[in-house]
Amino acid sequence: MSQSPVIDADHHYYEALDAFTRHLDPKLGPRVIEWVDVGGRKYHSVGGRVYRGVANPTFDPVAEPGVLASYFRGNPDGVDPVDMLRARERIRPEYRDRSARIERIDAQGLDSVLLFPTLAMLYEEALRDDPEAVTLLFTSFNRWLDEDWGFARDSRITAAPYISLCDVDWACAELDRSLAQGAKMVVMRPAAPVTAAGPISPASPVFDPFWARINEAGIAVVVHAGDSGYTAHGYARDGFTTDFAGIPQPIRMLQLERPIEDFLASLVCDRLFDRFPRVRVASVENGSRFLGGLFDRLRIVSHKMVGWFSEDPVETLRRHVWVNPFWEDDVRELVSLVGAQRVVFGSDWPHIEGLSEPLEYRVELDGFDDASRAAIMGGNAATLLTPGEF
Repeated sequence: MSQSPVIDADHHYYEALDAFTRHLDPKLGPRVIEWVDVGGRKYHSVGGRVYRGVANPTFDPVAEPGVLASYFRGNPDGVDPVDMLRARERIRPEYRDRSARIERIDAQGLDSVLLFPTLAMLYEEALRDDPEAVTLLFTSFNRWLDEDWGFARDSRITAAPYISLCDVDWACAELDRSLAQGAKMVVMRPAAPVTAAGPISPASPVFDPFWARINEAGIAVVVHAGDSGYTAHGYARDGFTTDFAGIPQPIRMLQLERPIEDFLASLVCDRLFDRFPRVRVASVENGSRFLGGLFDRLRIVSHKMVGWFSEDPVETLRRHVWVNPFWEDDVRELVSLVGAQRVVFGSDWPHIEGLSEPLEYRVELDGFDDASRAAIMGGNAATLLTPGEF
């Protein structure tokens, strides 16, 4: 690896057809997950219900990487996103094969990547009423992930096992197993875990056994965008109904950053970092525009509730949280809020809303000094992969 590594902190795989079922007892399929045929098309049935949140969960064929990049840049040419999505191709080997992915990241000019799920970021919500089914699903999934990709077999690919806090005993056991298999990070969704007792703040003392293990191991917890179960409170239809060929209604696009704002706010307001000062959290693919408003509100609350916080809560977040912005976000604004040492680059490759080539992101860092560019393009991600390093 080069002296200044280039690490893409947001790469994805498209799950293999047996990713969720290879290690799941087939008798549990109707309760947890199984493939079903609907009108000649394959879908997952999750929790006994056909899941239609993804048009083609086989990903064969699939749209090319970054086909919606100009749309997310603001659609300057006024192109209909439906036209952008018409073209499909057969699934590429690098989307599912580790050796092929390493060849691809070599061609992309990357030293290494942090690798995250696609479908798995959606399915915890679909099983929210059955926490035990959640644990069964991700026990199976994480074993597939380790077999096909490996949590950290070498310096090239670091894949994150998925951990849910819906059952703290399971979360601790699964974390222990993952650490024994070499995991350097774990991933969860930005949401209050839905336990057998209902939703609970992720920073509740109920989950302290899990966070104590994270604190001791010093590995990072990645909070990656997924289905967080948020509603539009009547301002738009919930679920996956849309008005614009698969693009959410505008009001829902304006609400994309609500889950991560609430999640991070809960960690500092419930004083998780006071109890566990070595815990590090990385927000990936959740955006960054929410931070300025959150920081302002935290300062106001800290002045009103004298004595609640052990220090300025903004400084607490700045110390413990790394942020991967949307690639189209204003990275200068983000750096002004959290500093260059807490920003990590990620391309969201090969998703349709990501970059077609990860290093296209370098143009966003024009005007930054060499040290800041090196930190954002990989140095900060390397820090996250070093246990306990701040």
